[in-house]
Amino acid sequence: MLQKLTINNYALIDNLEISFGKGLNILTGETGAGKSIILGALSLILGQRAESRYFFNQQKKCVIEGLFKIDGFHLKSFFEDNDLDYEAETVLRREISADGKSRAFVNDTPVNLTALKQLGEKLIDIHSQHATLEINDPEFQLLVVDSVAKHDELLSDYQTKYKAYRKSVARLNELITDSEKAKTDLDYFQFQFDELEKVALHPDEQELLEKELYALNNAEEIKRNLFGAYYLIQESEASALTQLKEAGQQLGNLEKFDTQIEELHQRLSSTIIELKDIAAEIETIEQRTQTNEVRVEEINTRLSLIYNLQKKHRVNTNAELLAIQDDLSDKIQKVLFSDEAVEQLQKQLIADRSELEKLAAQLTANRIKAIPAIEKQVLATLAEMGMGNSALKIEHAPLPPKGGAEKEGSGNSSSVTLGATGADYIKFLFSANKGHALAEMSKVASGGELSRLMLSIKSLIAQYTALPTIIFDEIDTGVSGEVANKVGQIMEHLADNLQVITITHLPQIASKGQNHYFVYKDDSAATTYTRIKQLDQPERVLEIAKMLSGDKPGESALQNARELLNN
Repeated sequence: MLQKLTINNYALIDNLEISFGKGLNILTGETGAGKSIILGALSLILGQRAESRYFFNQQKKCVIEGLFKIDGFHLKSFFEDNDLDYEAETVLRREISADGKSRAFVNDTPVNLTALKQLGEKLIDIHSQHATLEINDPEFQLLVVDSVAKHDELLSDYQTKYKAYRKSVARLNELITDSEKAKTDLDYFQFQFDELEKVALHPDEQELLEKELYALNNAEEIKRNLFGAYYLIQESEASALTQLKEAGQQLGNLEKFDTQIEELHQRLSSTIIELKDIAAEIETIEQRTQTNEVRVEEINTRLSLIYNLQKKHRVNTNAELLAIQDDLSDKIQKVLFSDEAVEQLQKQLIADRSELEKLAAQLTANRIKAIPAIEKQVLATLAEMGMGNSALKIEHAPLPPKGGAEKEGSGNSSSVTLGATGADYIKFLFSANKGHALAEMSKVASGGELSRLMLSIKSLIAQYTALPTIIFDEIDTGVSGEVANKVGQIMEHLADNLQVITITHLPQIASKGQNHYFVYKDDSAATTYTRIKQLDQPERVLEIAKMLSGDKPGESALQNARELLNN
């Protein structure tokens, strides 16, 4: 329900705030006073495009804000899907700057216009005598049938499973495509894998081989330096060991005089032992260090093979080559087992589709059962509004085939075409006059007739499901007298179940509202402004009397206005 609408800097409106109530809200005023301007401003928070040339003040931004009470409309999932904070009282706001830049907010969270429009469509339904698109929309017509069929849970269950089914079909098609491509590439994958497996790579092999090759290529220098070190430690006349032994003898002669010298002698003895071990190991390494052209050739051959593989696969290490080998192995296994995966998913899809067809059959049965009641009630309501010669037929047919797209890869052999809402195609055919052939509604009805038809349909839907706020913009054009009174009564009954806001020039309809708002131009200052005020009872009497007889109503017009309000 729209509780409050605030408009700043739009067309003839500098600053306007309207609080709407439950039930039937009436907007009246002279032509050009600004009633349509208010609807234009409202459309901005419903995601419509805006142009700064419509601003009241070209130097300021335009701000439109609507406060909605939304509990009971099952919108929590929408807020969750769009990462928005759900509030029972939700604020939609649109800001348009003078340079044309636009920003939209839901509960102070920025949103794009698409999200704002999607939410707005769930909260406000604006209908004018020229708005015939919705009534001819197959989705809307199916919604009418589903509302009367009262199978929300069944439809929701079907839609959830159909969505999952479509994802599985897409997955199956992807598997088949991947499998066919992979089979084409299988020989290539196998060749690459065999090539890597045959080499028998090890993660650290390259680094170890490069170190060994470096040592072999420098064997003579290594051997020469090792021998030199060994010679200086042990073999020369003035070797390190010879000199250390002499130093040990000197300390041994003195250790009886000082315990500290004794300790130093022991440490020197340990050093001599360690140095002997070092010399022995140096000698061992020196003796085994040899030039080995055969081994150099082996290493060069192996490294050349590794380098070529790395270059081929555009990597730098054996670890990366091994990762590629594992990936190739996975691809080969997927190819080998892809047919099995496809077969399993096909079996699952056949089972899922069978369940969907059962649910769709239940939906079809419910819809077929609901159609006569819809035709009867809509025609009865139209008769009350002076269209007793109308005819309405709701055609039901299976959904037409989708060119094979739905069945692709699913293993489906059923002739039933499934869609997002079941297996049914609904089409409303209408005639407003006796003896005329039934046809699509927009082709055989005037704007006023379509408005009354839409009012009949909406009043029917409202008996079965929660609808958003409905705004009727002068849909009473072309009716008068008792018909106008009947239109007002139907709007009044419609407002028992939802909020209705209607712009009207007819006193019979204006008198039915629980809340009456008067839109007028204020030209008392240098600039003309659009204003709005909620009328109290005496003001309503005067306004309806003016609608009956003109600007200066007499007592009879005033009395007629009182009678209309009392009725």
